[in-house]
Amino acid sequence: MSETSKAKGHVAAFITILIWGTTFISTKVLLKDFTPIEILFIRFIIGYIALWCVRPKFMPLRGRKQEGTFLLAGLCGICLYYLLENISLTLTQASNVGVIISTAPFFTAILARLSSREKEPLGVPFFLGFVAAMAGICLISFSDGSASLNPTGDFLALLAAFIWACYSVLTKKISGYGYSTIETTRRVFFYGIMFMVPVMLFSGFAPDLKALISPVSLGNMLFLGLGASALCFVTWNAAVRILGAVRTSVYIYLVPVITVTASVIVLKEHVTMKSCIGMLLTLAGLWISEHK
Repeated sequence: MSETSKAKGHVAAFITILIWGTTFISTKVLLKDFTPIEILFIRFIIGYIALWCVRPKFMPLRGRKQEGTFLLAGLCGICLYYLLENISLTLTQASNVGVIISTAPFFTAILARLSSREKEPLGVPFFLGFVAAMAGICLISFSDGSASLNPTGDFLALLAAFIWACYSVLTKKISGYGYSTIETTRRVFFYGIMFMVPVMLFSGFAPDLKALISPVSLGNMLFLGLGASALCFVTWNAAVRILGAVRTSVYIYLVPVITVTASVIVLKEHVTMKSCIGMLLTLAGLWISEHK
């Protein structure tokens, strides 16, 4: 693989995380008028329609095994991951969830080894980077000293991290099928949305259409649907195809750093010295993990 291709993969991963790290602002605004499942369903419907508009071409598959892989990817990356994350946020501290979700690269590395989808062996730099990044993320998340445990909520967050690792490995497998990234992402969205329907039926799904068409809600929903869903899942899947599941997943370490930076710039929140040290440690962990 050429250095140019690798550079494109790193850029795609960084753009994805840059947007995902700021989605909390839009979600926070939308939660005033919508439930988590309503936001989740509407944003992915918008993303699904957008991907059809970009590439209006049906993608026939070459067998049930491939279809099953897409089905599992939709279940893991679109439905289960977000539902588990949202439920965990209602049971434990958001800081706990942020730290625990950041263990996804570690689970991805283990699953990639077991599935033999990653040819490059894990080295000492990956584990040193993981330790440094997790130390930094803990400093960022618990900079105010408010750390507490909730076994159920924390376990669900850990399960969400594992589910995302499954999605990353499945995405790497899908990338080997030879289809367009936009088409494969669209197929994954389709199955993810289908799995959301039963949840909607039992959760009182009834979005306020009047609130939805308001400029603020519509703008934030479009950002989540077009940017954080359609664009980001395509760029993430493209990065996984180029760099592999493990090296791409390491960029998840950057989410807390971008979240803190965005909160300072947009919400004018105060940043502590612990947060600054934590951001430096996290960046160092990312660099070490990617370093050969």
